[in-house]
Amino acid sequence: MSAKPRTSPDLPWRTRLFISAMSFAVDASCRRNMTVNRFLFNLLDTKCSPSSKPINGVKTSDITVDESRDLWFRLFTPTDLTLTASLPVIVYFHGGGFVFMAANSKGFDDYCRKLARELPAVVISVNYRLAPEHRYPCQYEDGIDVLKFIDSTNIEGFPDFADLKRCFLAGDSAGGNLAHNVAVLANEHSFNKVKLSGIIAIQPFFGGEERTESETRLVGAPLVSMERADWMWKAFLPEGSNRDHAVVNVFGSNGVDISGVKFPATLVIVGKFDPLQDWQKRYYEGLKKCGKEAYLIEYPNACHGFYFFPELKEFSLFIKEVKEFLQKQSSK
Repeated sequence: MSAKPRTSPDLPWRTRLFISAMSFAVDASCRRNMTVNRFLFNLLDTKCSPSSKPINGVKTSDITVDESRDLWFRLFTPTDLTLTASLPVIVYFHGGGFVFMAANSKGFDDYCRKLARELPAVVISVNYRLAPEHRYPCQYEDGIDVLKFIDSTNIEGFPDFADLKRCFLAGDSAGGNLAHNVAVLANEHSFNKVKLSGIIAIQPFFGGEERTESETRLVGAPLVSMERADWMWKAFLPEGSNRDHAVVNVFGSNGVDISGVKFPATLVIVGKFDPLQDWQKRYYEGLKKCGKEAYLIEYPNACHGFYFFPELKEFSLFIKEVKEFLQKQSSK
């Protein structure tokens, strides 16, 4: 009798406890009528203020883009570096299924602070509108408007060493989806200061009506379940749409053909214990078929969201791969 295949990696108990608590909070906050209990979720998703005084070598400030729709970003600036040259700029979109989390969520504040310090880079963490209160295409509109804003605005406190000619779009999970689709939208605009040098798609949230082998096999994997994913797509997409929508199944029959458009090099990060991995690999393959520069990195012991936990060995490997990608694309 063959052993039942594993659906979860070996994780420290604190990491596993946090993931279990987050999963419980998401499930408890998603109502059957497609609304969200924000109060309940925010009991776990603590928020933190910006810090003009550096913490762990990085200072932060919040910059308003459009007050009417509460569109803003948190700027992460490394401070304890001997800056003899400019630093790349990473425009970062947080994960959360388009429904949860924020740029000032403590987890993302800690994480973006680590990115800014360890890569190093100037990080712009976008606080975009959330579904279901704001459905597609609000999130993509917010993303492209932030790019336009940093291209056309003299931002108070924006560091002189931030090189907008080396601008990277990055995001995890839903944020990885956002990074791709904002890059597609960027082709419709002419930028003066911003030049997109690459995309860092960290376990991007893509999907389709089909159930893939990894989705079927990894039932019970940490953080991601098909029930949660289906709920989030339903909350995000226009009513009446299905998961073969162009922004979900990006290289499916309804997808946008990017063969003839300028598109930056893309780094795709995949975990072997992530049920979404088959869609992420199809994304990488779709980029290659369209003639785009793309790189695939797979971590055999990583679940969805591994990058959130610096205690995992994959975190340092991830930082190394991203740093090398930034350096390679910046030298072009």
